[in-house]
Amino acid sequence: MPTFILAMNWTDQGIRTVKDWPKRNAAARELGKKLNVDIKQVFLTSGESDVLAIVEAPGDDNVAKFCMAIGGHGNVRTRTMRAWSEAELVKMVGELP
Repeated sequence: MPTFILAMNWTDQGIRTVKDWPKRNAAARELGKKLNVDIKQVFLTSGESDVLAIVEAPGDDNVAKFCMAIGGHGNVRTRTMRAWSEAELVKMVGELP
């Protein structure tokens, strides 16, 4: 299944209510199940993003719906990147003309 990295930043509302994050994370995992998005790992980060999530989903549409749904709650803004594993990269490079 394709892998995606979700880079998230808390909104003003999200950081004001950061103590509710464990409940929001559990709710996001349930939402992910409904949309066929499997949240593999979540990281608190320093730098450009506040939180990163590694997810797997059958396609871009699943991830887009998931990001719109969690963004609609007003606690985070998301940026999504498709990620290829090292093995997938080796395969792609091997297929280059």
